[in-house]
Amino acid sequence: MTSETIPDAPLLVARLDTDLITAQAIADHIAERFGLEDIAVSLSDTGGGRWQVAIHFRGEAERVRRAVAAAAGAEAAAALQFGSVQAADWVRESLAGLQPVEAGRFIVHGAHDRARVPFNRIGIEIEAALAFGTGHHGTTRGCLLALDAIFKARRRRKLVSRHPEVRAKRASKDARPGPSPQPKSDKAISAVEVPSRQQPTWLGRAARGHLRVTDNMRILDVGTGSGVLAIAAARALHAPVLATDIDAFALKTARSNAQHNRAGNLLSVVWADGVGARAIRAHAPYDLIFANILLRPLKRIATPLRGLAAPGGRIVLSGILPSQANAVIAAYRPLALQRRLDIDGWTTLVLVRTRRC
Repeated sequence: MTSETIPDAPLLVARLDTDLITAQAIADHIAERFGLEDIAVSLSDTGGGRWQVAIHFRGEAERVRRAVAAAAGAEAAAALQFGSVQAADWVRESLAGLQPVEAGRFIVHGAHDRARVPFNRIGIEIEAALAFGTGHHGTTRGCLLALDAIFKARRRRKLVSRHPEVRAKRASKDARPGPSPQPKSDKAISAVEVPSRQQPTWLGRAARGHLRVTDNMRILDVGTGSGVLAIAAARALHAPVLATDIDAFALKTARSNAQHNRAGNLLSVVWADGVGARAIRAHAPYDLIFANILLRPLKRIATPLRGLAAPGGRIVLSGILPSQANAVIAAYRPLALQRRLDIDGWTTLVLVRTRRC
């Protein structure tokens, strides 16, 4: 929020039961209007096509009511229910209902579930806090599943390139007639597959820390929030990640989470509004870019973000509704759609910059 926010003011919550379109419109508008240092919006599916919007904030309730009215009308603003909650109680209540979230090889969990992570999975420990990204949202899970698929494809390519016998077996297998293998179904996920240097200076001596750089990929995470996607990419790919956000609290949270998850030496977390910051341009082009934000900012940064992708690079976009996917795809042309995932009412798109772009 602005300087009108009182740092020591009590934490308040405004709740509204509504439909998904209205809930997303409110979240979108608040993300655009507020600096988010003392405000967080969560959307919860309550069943039957209804969603609950929960806005945790400090400051004047009337400012939140005006924002909801601007996004969804006076009737929605009048239906808001306000209450107060201690920050510690909110975190405790949030954690009580949160179970570990599995997305491919990744498991996002709280400290209370640390012992439940299998040894062959990548556990990412993120506590509930005033920063988006505990893995329970469909957009975060979609991005993690997209990252998991990218990791698997990259590992297969490395294996083939290093071992001639694998290349021979794959060539023999590809030459056999017969139907193509069908992907495994997942009732919760609708996925569509579409056919198709030098290390950054910020690493410095820190690269001798917990994780060793073994890949020359460059990765960008726009609107990092809690840092969960940046941490997942760094830990899976062992490559440097530049993570950005406009919110000072999110930046602090992401840095803390990166260190806690032994990925701090591979992450540089910086403030940036959009993608025109010098720190972003200095390390372009990127082999992998995440932008899990919302429709309007995704469309606004489309042109410069396309230019940041390396030939063959992928851009993973989320924070959009299924009905908005075509508009985003159009905004990012001539990038080609490689994959689409629809999870819990949200869509994640994987776009690739072909060599011809």
